[in-house]
Amino acid sequence: MKGIKMRAIIFIILISASGCNKSDPQKEINSVLDSLHYFASVADQKKYIDLFSKNAVFFGTDIDERWPIDDFNSYVKSRFDTGTGWTYKANSRNIFVAKDKRTAWFDEIVENKSYGEFRGTGVLVLVSNEWKISQYNLLLPIPNDFLQKYANEIKKYYSSN
Repeated sequence: MKGIKMRAIIFIILISASGCNKSDPQKEINSVLDSLHYFASVADQKKYIDLFSKNAVFFGTDIDERWPIDDFNSYVKSRFDTGTGWTYKANSRNIFVAKDKRTAWFDEIVENKSYGEFRGTGVLVLVSNEWKISQYNLLLPIPNDFLQKYANEIKKYYSSN
């Protein structure tokens, strides 16, 4: 009789615990993105790269910086092996989760002490119950009043290379 009561109590506890363990995609995605910026700032290559999906792509600010994850990992390793990463602090973030709760996209304003504010955008996918970054795009927003001036300089730069 004791064994049956004990199993019933354990069963009730397990059922109760599973009911309380509803995931919150917004919270989980915020955590992934906050971790992305943290692991970059402390130059932790493994934890940083583990946040990306196996087929992820990272877009940097230069037009040639379209890195499939393996190429990006090589770049990250060469940089982090020096003990220096990069530090961006998220100032604001918007997260949108698809109805199927398996895909999400975001945009954020991040700040770097040397360069100022950037916009990060991207996509996350749910892989084995973990949110993974499938695409990250880092860009430097240019005020419209400066756009023509900088666009001309950028065109000149790329045409001479």
